[in-house]
Amino acid sequence: MNRGVFGLLVAQFLSAFADNAILFVAIAMVLQGEYSGEWYIPALQSVFLVAFVVVAPWVGAFADSRSKPLVLIVGNLVKTLGIGLILLDVDPLIAYTIVGLGAAIYSPAKYGILPELVSSDELVKANGWIESSTIAAIILGTVAGGKVADYSISVALWMIVVSFLASIVATLIIPRIPPKGGQLRGALTTFVHTARQYLETPRARFSVLGTSLFWGASAVLRVLLAAWAPAVLAITSAGDISLLTLFLAVGVVLGAALVPRLIPLEQLRRARIAAFAMGVFILLFATVDSLWPARLTLFFIGLSGGIFVVPVNAALQEIGHATIGSGRAVAIQNFLENVAMLGCVGLYTLAAARGAHPVASLVVLGAAILLATIIISRRLPPGDPYRTAREGSLPVKGGDSG
Repeated sequence: MNRGVFGLLVAQFLSAFADNAILFVAIAMVLQGEYSGEWYIPALQSVFLVAFVVVAPWVGAFADSRSKPLVLIVGNLVKTLGIGLILLDVDPLIAYTIVGLGAAIYSPAKYGILPELVSSDELVKANGWIESSTIAAIILGTVAGGKVADYSISVALWMIVVSFLASIVATLIIPRIPPKGGQLRGALTTFVHTARQYLETPRARFSVLGTSLFWGASAVLRVLLAAWAPAVLAITSAGDISLLTLFLAVGVVLGAALVPRLIPLEQLRRARIAAFAMGVFILLFATVDSLWPARLTLFFIGLSGGIFVVPVNAALQEIGHATIGSGRAVAIQNFLENVAMLGCVGLYTLAAARGAHPVASLVVLGAAILLATIIISRRLPPGDPYRTAREGSLPVKGGDSG
């Protein structure tokens, strides 16, 4: 692990810790009666995702046109501004939208910098470190956010502010890598063009659709737990609900750690098995009605998801780095993933507002994952995902790619 990767791991851990603490602080505010409505918690997740969709054409070009550590700092400053608005008693729906904007700026630089810090042979391992660090941050952030917010909302918010500022300090460890290109002028037109260019190969389409499937399901499952736990287990504390996500996150961490041995990039097709397993375990979770079976099932959902998403992410980064630029590739990936998440969470928000029971929603979610995996997998050809890029059937980076 070189200095740059170490700095990125620390910075990403602190930023992700704060990101995930925010949601459970907001959930605590709802459970404590400051805001009400079955729709409010999934609506919080939805507004966070809006910026990823709206500004996607610009954030990728911005990440590639600036030194990526600088972009990481800008993203964290915007997130800190959003938390400051909550401290000033601005409605969390508005403040969380600003936090989402900061996250949208942060993400292309976070993933786009990896191919610039490590060789392609080390990319899966580096992705495993980043994913493990991120999920460890999710574990601690969700638990700390829920538990501290049960004690004091204001203390929890200041904890988040300090975490973002500490992430900025850690970012200073990363070497200032020169920008790789990218222009904000004509970014929308360029975004459409590069998205088509990027998705020309079946492997790129499989990988993008696969990550979209994973994150869409994860976003719904996360907000579903806030409704499922009170309805099925009679849990009404934000801290106790956050502990349930601990088992989900631990499973993802273990899956991310195992995946370099289980699914090398030349065997990307194997990832579909983990996606099938995730759908099956979500269906199994819908039948659970006690605490420890719920925790174990959530662990296996996370394990399957971690095994699935890490090699798919690594394939996308390598293809993007070899073609349109890593920052723009991640921005396109983020756009499609967040369209999926926004659509999935939006549908669940409507269903929750109309009184849909969380168990029924889990059944629909698990069945949808199985069906989507079948459809996506049928379009993936056999072979090495790198061979296509190396032999020239992928378009190469050009000066007009924006």
